[in-house]
Amino acid sequence: MSEYKINTRCVQGGYTPGNGEPRQVPIIQSTTFKYDTSEAMGKLFDLEESGYFYTRLQNPTNDHVAAKIAELEGGTAAMLTSSGQAANFFALFNICECGSHIVASSSIYGGTFNLIAVTMAKMGITATFVSPDCTEEELNAAFQENTRAVFGETIANPALTVLDIEKFAKAAHSHGVPLIVDNTFPTPINCRPIEWGADIVTHSTTKYMDGHGAAVGGAIVDSGKFDWMAHAEKFPGLCTPDESYHGITYAEKFGKEGAFITKCTAQLMRDFGCIQSPQNAFILNLGLESLHVRMPRHVENGQAVAEFLLNHPKVAYVNYSGLPSDKYYALAQKYLPKGGCGVVSFGLKGGRKAAEAFMKNLKLAAIETHVADARTCCLNPATSTHRQMNDEQLKAAGVPAELIRISCGIEDKEDLIADLAQALEKC
Repeated sequence: MSEYKINTRCVQGGYTPGNGEPRQVPIIQSTTFKYDTSEAMGKLFDLEESGYFYTRLQNPTNDHVAAKIAELEGGTAAMLTSSGQAANFFALFNICECGSHIVASSSIYGGTFNLIAVTMAKMGITATFVSPDCTEEELNAAFQENTRAVFGETIANPALTVLDIEKFAKAAHSHGVPLIVDNTFPTPINCRPIEWGADIVTHSTTKYMDGHGAAVGGAIVDSGKFDWMAHAEKFPGLCTPDESYHGITYAEKFGKEGAFITKCTAQLMRDFGCIQSPQNAFILNLGLESLHVRMPRHVENGQAVAEFLLNHPKVAYVNYSGLPSDKYYALAQKYLPKGGCGVVSFGLKGGRKAAEAFMKNLKLAAIETHVADARTCCLNPATSTHRQMNDEQLKAAGVPAELIRISCGIEDKEDLIADLAQALEKC
């Protein structure tokens, strides 16, 4: 499907039915698969032939949908995981081990920050966090001899900072390590990080890719461009024999295009089992078929809401990279010329009390922890996800008491603005 435009790939990528086969991707709802001989199955376990033997590792439904996402991102291989968090963990742990070090943007989703800073630290993997706005000198200073990966988010959740992908890719490659970019918010419709130098792309498919709040999931895409063998001493898991798979050296057997995902499946999915269910993969594919139609509406609504809020007397500030006044406007014009996403954050001049009143008076926008849905949803972290913190702690964490995050759906923008206007009048 590479010869077709991305809109066509959204609809038909990843799966081509044969004569008399199902037009829609079939749901293979089976835990296991039958073979005529032990020898035939043995070849699968030896990675000598492709196929399926247990859904904890791979499933045909999942692989069709993963192939579509790989086509959308311009990668050579992909896999689905049970969640976006699982995707980020697998992407990092696939090339890191006890004693490794990660350089990461400090402006990333709080759950991913905790994954890297706390959970992976317990596994002996350390990290240095740098501001996405750091200079090249500051970024390069964060690298250590044992650095094995660089991580960032195209558009950070919830800070909405925009990553300078080329800057981070240049630094990563100069130190012989890959750049991993979480591209959840823009999706490949609005940004394809691989074209800007990223080596691995991850997604929480729960968000815009699914788009309807129906199925939790994640995805990892390999660009197929990073030369693991050129830096073999840094990546022994890929470049030395794996005794748990009969001495296979992934980078030699599967090359740049397939080594990363093959190892991630054969080792990590085997041992951790964070597989996406075939049913969820089927639902995800339905969302992908309309992704190219939905994303422009999300952007249109986000832009309209941001412009309305920017001019409202009760609003102290607005974070949205589509605004010329936004700190990340120039980067957004470079990496996100079609727009970023539908998520907008803003602060109310009346502080915590005003934010609480605003949230209570919303009628159309639902109060949810979710984002990137077809339906508009809204959240005040101070009174929900971060309610255990006082105002000083909230400010230090980058989510001050007055902050509100709204994820604009695909409703009519005039209805969204009207709902915000009436709620603002009462706060």
